Amino acid sequence: QVQLVESGGGLVQAGDSLRLSCAASGRTFSSYTMGWFRQALGKEREFVATIGRSGGNTYYTNSVKGRFTISRDNAKNTVYLQMNSLKPEDTAVYYCAARSGVISDAVRSYPTWGQGTQVTVSS
Repeated sequence: QVQLVESGGGLVQAGDSLRLSCAASGRTFSSYTMGWFRQALGKEREFVATIGRSGGNTYYTNSVKGRFTISRDNAKNTVYLQMNSLKPEDTAVYYCAARSGVISDAVRSYPTWGQGTQVTVSS
């Protein structure tokens, strides 16, 4: 089973950019669909973006379209989330997740999760 660890979070001001990374220790990274989710204090975990096994298919939640970009480098066993024009409402713990099969926006469809990285956007 793939193991995931996120990095790249931090404290930034509104309008700034961050690039999150998720490194996978498994040997079959390219066989997994990957996703980014986030959870703000007092809220349920929500979908952010997902990317297919080869990187050809991507899907985003409406609130981040045009600002966030998900990508992957299968040779490096890494998936990225480039976050531009950050807003205070983007503040959350960001989680990387993996699943077999097609892309999905459902939290419960992802069996494997990292431990998260904190993103805080001040106004």
